Amino acid sequence: MHYSSLDIRHIDNRLSLKFRGELTLYNLAKYQKDIDKLDFDKEHGVVLDLSQLTFLDTAGSIFLYNLKKKLQSNSSLHVDLLCDNSEVIDMLELVMAQKIKFKDILQPRKVGFLENIGRIAYQNYLLFLSFMVFIGELFAHKMYYLVSPKNIRFKEIAFEINESAIKAFGIVALTSFLIGLVVAYQSAHQLKMYGANIFIVEVLGISVLRELSPLITAIVIAGRSGSAFTAQIGAMKITQELDAMQTMGFDPYRFLVMPKIVALMITLPILIFVSDVMAIMGGMVVANLELNITTNLFLDRFSDVVALKHFFVGIAKGPFFAFLIAAIGIYRGMQVRDDTQSIGFNTTKSVVESIFAVIICDAVFSIAFTNLGI
Repeated sequence: MHYSSLDIRHIDNRLSLKFRGELTLYNLAKYQKDIDKLDFDKEHGVVLDLSQLTFLDTAGSIFLYNLKKKLQSNSSLHVDLLCDNSEVIDMLELVMAQKIKFKDILQPRKVGFLENIGRIAYQNYLLFLSFMVFIGELFAHKMYYLVSPKNIRFKEIAFEINESAIKAFGIVALTSFLIGLVVAYQSAHQLKMYGANIFIVEVLGISVLRELSPLITAIVIAGRSGSAFTAQIGAMKITQELDAMQTMGFDPYRFLVMPKIVALMITLPILIFVSDVMAIMGGMVVANLELNITTNLFLDRFSDVVALKHFFVGIAKGPFFAFLIAAIGIYRGMQVRDDTQSIGFNTTKSVVESIFAVIICDAVFSIAFTNLGI
């Protein structure tokens, strides 16, 4: 490091601040601490001696400018500046000519409770309108697919089926098997108390087929595929691949968005079926171990008491859940801004909003089917 120092002494009843060597950004903090310890109210005058200053950068010049302004604000204090280095004088004059001033940062205005609620409500309203515009675009392109089947991109849909569904078989099967184990185990403990062991079939069959399998499968896919859609679209937006596609005449909705949505709507009912099978298998294991119900007895009872409509109710939810998950995931990807932090934020929002939308949709289906007697 280059030599630099600050000498503070009294000369002729005046306080002298003598800077030597270099005054740069790297030694300002040290000098500021020394100067802050001084009590200028007891002084009659101050001399800023720069005669032995060899180098001054912009930060040091701003420091001296602000120090001089601060001292001159005291009307009883006489301030002199000594300097014979032309380069140092030029730097000081440059700062003084620009009149660089540091203003105090204004404290943010406190937002009232009602104002905060209104602001959040308005932002959510704008977000809802934006999402509705996005849904309108999707339906317009779906109609285009129906009118022109030859333009359906079967290769891309097959690729998305492999990525979104086939590769998810393992995690869906394992999760559903464990859910079946847990539900059956908890139910078995209660049923044994009343000697109603055989009713484990009804409890497990109806709850799994109608509610648990569709819901668990949708949540797993929302966390796996929905977040992947957001991250993929978001990364393409940051790297301007979407803009490049539009420049070359390719519609991102037809080449990227629609294949993902169609693929997920096709495969989620299949995943729900896999989930049904694995959850029932998990329940059979517990029923055999805890309640001494054999596999044959379980399956015979299952075919007798669990109506086929419960299976179709669960499967019918699949395309609706898939559309919500894919639409929200892709929409959040479209909302990504030009920074990587935005990808993480929107990916998180995508998963949370997808799960929330799936649960609301499931509740609507449950109320509707119950009132219709299905």
